[in-house]
Amino acid sequence: MEKTHKGKIPQQNREKPEVADVFRVYGEKYRQSRSMSYEQMKTMHHIQVCRSAQLGGHIEQCSECEFERNAYNSCRDRHCPKCQTLVKEQWLNDRKAELLPCGYFHLVFTLPHELNPIILCNKRITLQILFTAVNETLKAFAKDPKWHLYGRLGFIAVLHTWSQTLMDHFHLHCLIPAGVLSFKKDRWIPAHESFLFKIESLAKEFKKRYLDYLNTAYRKGELIFPGNTARFESPQEFARLLESLLETTWIAYAKRPFADPCQVLEYLGRYTHRVAISNNRILAIDNGKVTFTYRDRQDNNELKTMSLAADEFIRRFLLHVLPSGFMKIRYFGFLAHTNKKQAVALIRKLIDPDMKFPEKIKETVFEMMLRLTGKDITCCPKCKKGKMRKIRKLPRLYCNSS
Repeated sequence: MEKTHKGKIPQQNREKPEVADVFRVYGEKYRQSRSMSYEQMKTMHHIQVCRSAQLGGHIEQCSECEFERNAYNSCRDRHCPKCQTLVKEQWLNDRKAELLPCGYFHLVFTLPHELNPIILCNKRITLQILFTAVNETLKAFAKDPKWHLYGRLGFIAVLHTWSQTLMDHFHLHCLIPAGVLSFKKDRWIPAHESFLFKIESLAKEFKKRYLDYLNTAYRKGELIFPGNTARFESPQEFARLLESLLETTWIAYAKRPFADPCQVLEYLGRYTHRVAISNNRILAIDNGKVTFTYRDRQDNNELKTMSLAADEFIRRFLLHVLPSGFMKIRYFGFLAHTNKKQAVALIRKLIDPDMKFPEKIKETVFEMMLRLTGKDITCCPKCKKGKMRKIRKLPRLYCNSS
């Protein structure tokens, strides 16, 4: 059951609810009534116990007034809304050493929703194919002289699996420097000011390559078809699915390039370490329902609210748990890990050898939090004079929850 609301967002008088609260209140009932993967159970448990006594921690004491407080450990799960801010900031700091003095394009490649049931049952292989198809499509276009960019591309690809209402929506965000390194590595070839490649042509090539790889995986028996996907196990039905998808228009989207490298970093931070829903979007948890905000893409991005039954909210959230070890951020071309240190230095010299670039920020967690929030988290909240220091370790509390 789903209800949407438009207009003024209600204000909450009590402490703001979080995803973890949904799991604590309704998680056990959900686990007893639903079939869940090991990764989903583990993620739910991690978020539920994050920064609680179950994970242990330490006791901090003020150096002046001797005020004490417990500080509990984080779960560090990549799907946890609480654990991504510092990870994102460290990642952005590292990327500063790779910025180029050129524009950047933002391209998005989206899989059609007709594939969603199959993808949900075969995430590892179907999402791997998504990365591969996009990479090969962009490489093929960069090797085609008709686009006047004959050379080697570099780009960062970030996987997203959700819509604003937490439904399954599989798409890849690609951030691409506006140009290519010549194959002889002797010059930088800049892209056109307003476009990289013709987006309709990219979408067609991406569709062809993705469906070819998907068909190959099917013929090798690498796909499974449980539940409502069982009909696609038939070669005839699977062939009909591929044929219908070939006839549809696949969505690829391009935004205007960013001219300022600092804008690129700011923009990157919006996409790289997102989870399906952040805690600040949740407004209320009561009467078996969860109410949260979302942006309606069909209504000029207007901010609205939606209420879902708690079990449906949990189901939607868990749709976006990735397979263990699956990398959602990947680097290609001259930005691949094995190439980028030498390639970035070379490209910078080719474009503007005199330009100064920001260096990595080496800072502690305390320094990072001070920069981000303006607050000194080591300052005693009681006397406002002393510094909080660790005095004793708190052991983990083990329980039967899993």
